[in-house]
Amino acid sequence: MSSAGDDVLFPGFATSTIATDGAEIFVRHGGSGPPVVLLHGHPRTSATWHRVAPLLVDQGFTVICPDLRGYGRSRGPAPTADHTAHSKRAVAADIVEVARQLGHETFDLAGHDRGSYVALRLALDHPQAVERLAVMDCIPISEHLRRADARFATSWWHWFFFAQPEIPERVIGADPDAWYAPKADPASMGAANHAELMAAVRDPHVVRAMLEDYRAGLTVDRDHEEADRSAGHRVGARTLVLWSKRDDLEALYGDPLEIWREWATAPEGFAIDSGHHMAEEAAPAVAAALGRFFD
Repeated sequence: MSSAGDDVLFPGFATSTIATDGAEIFVRHGGSGPPVVLLHGHPRTSATWHRVAPLLVDQGFTVICPDLRGYGRSRGPAPTADHTAHSKRAVAADIVEVARQLGHETFDLAGHDRGSYVALRLALDHPQAVERLAVMDCIPISEHLRRADARFATSWWHWFFFAQPEIPERVIGADPDAWYAPKADPASMGAANHAELMAAVRDPHVVRAMLEDYRAGLTVDRDHEEADRSAGHRVGARTLVLWSKRDDLEALYGDPLEIWREWATAPEGFAIDSGHHMAEEAAPAVAAALGRFFD
């Protein structure tokens, strides 16, 4: 584990790079008290939590914010033909190892967007590590695909575009700013968070890893979820489900808790008045919800 001192975007936090099995994971960590791990979504980095993490520290938690394998400043192995190198199982194992090297065998866990799929996989594969689980603006990948219809395909077409071989790399790589900047508002995100995001997506290695995340989602990750469903595996940890009022999860599926009852024992949760990137747009509400749940 190498350490790089204080983090300008997260005052009082340290940054480290931690070696796992085949990856080098960049992580921000700070605070004292019970550990909480926060996992970001696509195409964000750990910087997406820059407004939530200090609020959780103020509530008495140690907060750990990694860049997922291949995202941001983390690096992973070369992609594999079966996409297992970027599977949620591989990324979940990274997170367990990061927490262990920071001194935590158990922790509370929250994931947003793609990070929520990692969080679910981690809770299923490493139940002994997860005290409590929070999933944000998501249902399991296999549940999306089971319900996929024309509305889903129209709104979430990028899932299927990203899964194509080589084409999305060429399209995005031709002008990454044109691809990502329209949905990345520096006023909403914060200028430093925006700058970190744009620096990451201009790196073709990061773009390739993010695309592999989606390719894994439609193949090996779906297979892992279907195997868990067939075997009757469910999350044993207490589970909180949060979703955005101004995103489309409810419009597509109704009450997300109904779906999560198939995956967790007695999940609880509610909507946050926010768009999709709720950690940036509604940080006080998110921090309050997580703090109450993890207390």
